[in-house]
Amino acid sequence: MTIIIEGKRIANELLDRLAKEIESSKAEVCLQVIQVGNNQASSVYVRNKERAAERVGIKTVTTKLDESISQPELIDIIHQINKDQSVNGLLIQLPLPEHLDVDQILHEIDPCKDVDGFHAVNMGLLWTGSPSMTPCTPAGIMYLLEDFDLVGRHALVVGRSNIVGKPIAQMLLDRHATVTIAHSRTKNLDQLLDMADIVIAAVGIPEFIKHCKSDAIVIDVGINRDRNGELVGDVKRDLECFAKTVVPGGVGPMTVAMLMKQTYEAYKLQKGLKS
Repeated sequence: MTIIIEGKRIANELLDRLAKEIESSKAEVCLQVIQVGNNQASSVYVRNKERAAERVGIKTVTTKLDESISQPELIDIIHQINKDQSVNGLLIQLPLPEHLDVDQILHEIDPCKDVDGFHAVNMGLLWTGSPSMTPCTPAGIMYLLEDFDLVGRHALVVGRSNIVGKPIAQMLLDRHATVTIAHSRTKNLDQLLDMADIVIAAVGIPEFIKHCKSDAIVIDVGINRDRNGELVGDVKRDLECFAKTVVPGGVGPMTVAMLMKQTYEAYKLQKGLKS
């Protein structure tokens, strides 16, 4: 029988502990969120982050900007927030309108306030073994895997994005797993799945992973809609394995919880407090 790794429960427990720590420390933590345009999905994600922040005692300031804003105008706003010492974390809600250069926008954020962990400086620190701000989804995945022995085990990451695939590969390496990175065009994927002890599915294709070893641990990062409009992951729903996350209620809640944790960590670093 497959063990379900309950991401929602684990995330709630983490948020409860974080709320107690922030309350006892009397910390005044502030997260600034910038949303450009009125993308419906983005609005939902922003509200989820606002609710989580309120739950743990983090102040949120959400700035909603017109979709037509220019690159220089947005960069100027980011620079102003970088200088605002009352703001500990800055998050740019993605996706951005097509006329904006996402990479440049993210790189304008002060790395010390980059609570999403997307800045090139923070990515570089992760890859050189000195992580500071790490991408929240991979950090949440590693939190879910804390109770599993990863040493020497074969971890297969299916997906190569800068947000999930590449950083989770490095984090698994740091836990002494042997890591293979694959993607939707990998020709021998079935063979790799037959060998993998841990599978991280982050390819963005509904139910793309259809089999694995019976004793594998499977983490489903995908959030997709099937032909009937139902929410599904990157892993076949009825996949049998040793342990797995499910969609919804698996990795998603952990991403938000890790964002809150990282915002508080940013506050402590900026105040010179021991992390």
